[in-house]
Amino acid sequence: MSAPLLGLSIRDEQDVVAARQRARQIAGLLGFDATDQARLATAVSEIARNAFLYAGGGRIVFEVEGSRAPQLFTIRVSDTGPGISRLDDIMGGRYTSTTGLGLGIVGTRRLVDMFDISSTSQGTTVSLKKILPARASFVGADDLGRISATLAADRPAGPLAEIRQQNQELLRALDSVRTRQEELERVNRELEDTNRGVVALYAELDERADHLRRVDEVKTRFLSNMTHEFRTPVNSILALTTLLAEKMGSTEAQKDEVYYIRRSATQLAELVDDLLDLAKVEAGKIEVSPTVFEVRDLFSALRGMLRPLLINDALSLVFEEPDGLPPICSDERKLSQILRNFISNALKYTERGEVRVAARLAAAGEGIEFTVSDTGIGIPEESLGRIFEEFVQVENPLQRRVKGTGLGLPLSKRLAELLGGSVTVESTLGSGSIFRLTLPLMPADFETSGLMTDPSRKPVLVVDDDEADLLMYERALSGTRFQVIPARSAAAATKTLDLMRPVAMVLDITLHGEQSWALIARLKHQRSTSDIPLIVVSSVDDEQKALALGADAYGHKPLNAAWLLQMLEQIVHRPDATRVLVIDDQEASRFIVREMLRGRDHEIVEAASGRDGLRQAQRTDPAVVLLDLQLGDMDGLDVRDGLLRDPRTSQIPIVIITSRTLTEPELERIGPDTPVLSKADLTREHVHCAMQRAIERATGRSRSPSDIVEAS
Repeated sequence: MSAPLLGLSIRDEQDVVAARQRARQIAGLLGFDATDQARLATAVSEIARNAFLYAGGGRIVFEVEGSRAPQLFTIRVSDTGPGISRLDDIMGGRYTSTTGLGLGIVGTRRLVDMFDISSTSQGTTVSLKKILPARASFVGADDLGRISATLAADRPAGPLAEIRQQNQELLRALDSVRTRQEELERVNRELEDTNRGVVALYAELDERADHLRRVDEVKTRFLSNMTHEFRTPVNSILALTTLLAEKMGSTEAQKDEVYYIRRSATQLAELVDDLLDLAKVEAGKIEVSPTVFEVRDLFSALRGMLRPLLINDALSLVFEEPDGLPPICSDERKLSQILRNFISNALKYTERGEVRVAARLAAAGEGIEFTVSDTGIGIPEESLGRIFEEFVQVENPLQRRVKGTGLGLPLSKRLAELLGGSVTVESTLGSGSIFRLTLPLMPADFETSGLMTDPSRKPVLVVDDDEADLLMYERALSGTRFQVIPARSAAAATKTLDLMRPVAMVLDITLHGEQSWALIARLKHQRSTSDIPLIVVSSVDDEQKALALGADAYGHKPLNAAWLLQMLEQIVHRPDATRVLVIDDQEASRFIVREMLRGRDHEIVEAASGRDGLRQAQRTDPAVVLLDLQLGDMDGLDVRDGLLRDPRTSQIPIVIITSRTLTEPELERIGPDTPVLSKADLTREHVHCAMQRAIERATGRSRSPSDIVEAS
């Protein structure tokens, strides 16, 4: 859905000022803050000024796009001037202008979420798009009427008022800069004073750090050696108590001498195990083995493992269902060990109530926060900073009845840090405690080798949170030159893009209940990812918004495997193949041409209409175009003229394939440089030879006197 708000003509300098004022006014009505209002007003002013100076005038249209939130604020500035030469150099920052043209265009692109410019000898059109703020309400029909009425009633003031407004914005900006400058100078003075003291302490700190390092190494070696020495006799004691119990006929319910010996040996064995794990962590000998797993499966295993510890009917262990959570890539055994420590401690020191285990997405959506809360004895505030120290025990009557080793929490903290996470605690004495473990969805040192299992295939990053859909993608691309690289969240997709560059991306709009419009805008705005082809496949019906933000294609679920493969073949170029664009509104005709070119190292791109053909030619840069003249929406000769007028497509050779008899005026319009084939007598060799001659003529390798081929 695209709803126009206002249109303005640019005829003189006052119209440029009015365009700036209207842009700021409309942005304010749509909910943008003062900073974004100034950015949009500046962007519109710069592009409108270019239209006035270099094209003699133009027109601006303000629109709201999108039938669902978040919507897009779109501004289109068009003119009928001579166009912009060296546009690619300007956009690439390689052009230096003496008049200022190009500098404003590049600067404007940084002020908006989506920037698109097309320029021919017939004129230039610039589209500026910005996503409405999350706090802004949805703009419906009633809101459009209200905004239109406000715009009609509140006419822009004159240039003096605009100068006053710009001066106010400039004064606010200067005041902010001055405040930051003063703060920076103050911080610099403090840093200079601090630096003198720090330099003096460096030598002493280095010496003490070296001493502490040696002490720590000695301690770690001692713990490691002693725990290994303790383990053998402790295991022997446990085995001997089992034999004694069998000889004496003792049962587990009988609390005799053997029972107390075995319980003490078990506690000593737990202490030895914790000491050994702690020594391994400190010595860096524990390896992290990340795997992808579901939080639901982890909770299921913990539930079965820890329920036997519930011996008190007044206490319950509750695992909340982790609905909507993406899979996590981490070391499952170590994560399970951390949560077991938290849960077992909670069960030990809670006499009645509940112990609740839950998980949710972290604040930024890039990790998972696990919580273990209880209604137990709680921890005094002054002891919260000490409980993660080794051998620390909090004094409490229940603590004296239920002894621990004092190593579980320090070990859990070290393991969490090893996994790239953190542990925090909140507690109120007498009311209970909450232990939080936050882990990233993917380790920071995750290697791309785990993603790229087949170097002979092209990686396609598929971002979807549904396992069934990911399986459909795997099956759809199985046996093709494309390999699915799955990412189950926006954060995982961003991390994967930091580690590798796919040839294309396939993205679902809804990920774990949140929409990914901002992700699309960010991908297309960042220079490192803006040129990666993007296909949106979703059950959300908002194709216009996706294409406006820069998506290359839009499909609906359930997935059509043939359509997906066709789209990927169109947008992902084979380096060793000749890309051929076939523009024909008849599916049967496109099929015939496709079959005729099969097996000749051709990459076929299809367009079912004239307008789609012009767009595909700009986007895919084919080596040759096979053009039908009888199209549903345009005449083929008009499509040919459009290709020749556009600097981006003017050098592409064209072969006309038609079923109609051409008149003399049409042949004169086509000219001798464009081969013409008849559909009635089309053969594989005719198509191939006509294409070859057209390509050779375009590249200067052939100078045939006539390229009009009459297939007979």
